[in-house]
Amino acid sequence: MKPTKFQSTKSVGTSVDSFLNSFFNGSLNHFADVNFATTSPSTNIVETEDEYKIELAAPGLDKSDFSLNLDQDLLTIEAKKEEKTEETKEKYVKQEFNFTSFKRTFTLPDTVNTNDINATYENGVLNISLPKKEEAKPLPAKTIAVQ
Repeated sequence: MKPTKFQSTKSVGTSVDSFLNSFFNGSLNHFADVNFATTSPSTNIVETEDEYKIELAAPGLDKSDFSLNLDQDLLTIEAKKEEKTEETKEKYVKQEFNFTSFKRTFTLPDTVNTNDINATYENGVLNISLPKKEEAKPLPAKTIAVQ
């Protein structure tokens, strides 16, 4: 068997160029592993006969951190929390800031009774109840007599 010399198909200059081109063209995928990616809380949407329910997982927040706004048929859920800690020891001071925020917008169907929307926050889950209008609820089955 004859030994062969390894030749890389990518040079360092090419990979750096590729990185810079993707960075300046708006792709931040290279930073996904460096914790620069933004996250959005996991959400469940459930439909029952009487309502739609939005369940949004947001542990570590207080109910005062949330803001819900309804504009026409758009429901916007925002949360902001800022924590600041300061530790002073002998000859140095250390400060850390922790800022958490997210914003989610949902387009509501015409069948939602927007006057009766309510929200609760319990055990790290924001529960939003979107009751249906009476005309959107299914009618009960009935027997029609033949005359």
